[in-house]
Amino acid sequence: MEKKKNTIEQFNEHVMGSYGRYDLVLEKGEGRTAEDENGRQYIDFGSGIGTNSLGYCNEKWVEAVCAQAHSIQHTSNYYYTKVQAVFAKKLCEAAGYDKMFFGNSGAEANECAIKIARKYSFDKYGKDAERNIIVTLKNSFHGRTMGTLSATGQDVFHNYFFPFLPGFVNAKANDIADLKRVLDENKGRVCAVMFEFIQGEGGVIALEHEFVNAIFEECAKDDILTIADEVQTGVGRTGTLLTSEQYGVKPDITTLAKGLAGGVPIGVCLATEKCSGVLTPGTHGSTFGGNPLACAGGNAVLDTLLAEGFTDSIVQKGNFFRQKLNELPQVDHVSGLGLMIGVSLKEGDPHDVAKKCLENGLLILTAKEKLRFLPPLNISYEEIDKGLEILAGVLG
Repeated sequence: MEKKKNTIEQFNEHVMGSYGRYDLVLEKGEGRTAEDENGRQYIDFGSGIGTNSLGYCNEKWVEAVCAQAHSIQHTSNYYYTKVQAVFAKKLCEAAGYDKMFFGNSGAEANECAIKIARKYSFDKYGKDAERNIIVTLKNSFHGRTMGTLSATGQDVFHNYFFPFLPGFVNAKANDIADLKRVLDENKGRVCAVMFEFIQGEGGVIALEHEFVNAIFEECAKDDILTIADEVQTGVGRTGTLLTSEQYGVKPDITTLAKGLAGGVPIGVCLATEKCSGVLTPGTHGSTFGGNPLACAGGNAVLDTLLAEGFTDSIVQKGNFFRQKLNELPQVDHVSGLGLMIGVSLKEGDPHDVAKKCLENGLLILTAKEKLRFLPPLNISYEEIDKGLEILAGVLG
């Protein structure tokens, strides 16, 4: 009789090996704790790379998604649904944007932003102007589609899939002189500057306020659109709905995804009035964009996030988290804002540390040569303490 394959063997037999997965099968979760198929529990400091913003199976989120599933789970974008309209109004008003486009991921939201920027200049200046270059930052990450990979400013991602798309040039992050140099060298051909306020995959590195101000000042001189990739930093992750609020600026376009629907795939591209009418019928689309289940989850997330005092609690917990990390003798430097935290160690491989943490009941992430923490936004102080106690034990 043929031996029954376990979950990992069965998975690897049928799924492409494009991920470096841990040998862990997660079966269920509750609150901020995940449970594997053997019943072992894990404190989650990663929340599905910042996606399970309210943790596992939050009661209000579950009720909203289940109620929607009993109503209508999908319809094409030839038609309207009430849950889409409610969500769009709630998010646009809270974020202070005119209109939005629904997608399914951060990469899709960024693709939409790229298309808006190029069509904005095409419509206004004409095809002959060739005003289609988008400036992105070195060490950035914008997604894994061909367009967003081309926009990503990390050489490590520019392999195998040649040719990458033209029309993207990189400037050094936090280097105003280099930003001006790139804009001058491409004067009259740049349609947008695209950036993350905190480079997440790049190592949880925040842009300096002076540099961000320079982006907006330089773009204003030549009608260049500003695109903020807030796929990882948005939806309260850093202590405000949008991280742009903490920098005192208003990008023409902002993209959101990850934690926006609490674990259901969603991506959103927000636009100000200046460019909210660029995408006319037939110029862009997405079969699953604005899926009713995702919008129902999004409404539950926004209702929680926008409740009085909730974002303040993110700031307070983030400060507590960083303070505790700084007290660990093995920690060299702590970066980030709110509950988006990066940690440089004095010695040791962060990937080995992450693996050992898993073995001891703690799920954490890495980014470049750092540990990365993106816990659920409603994590408790007790859970932070418990998780950091595990980390301290692993670090020795």
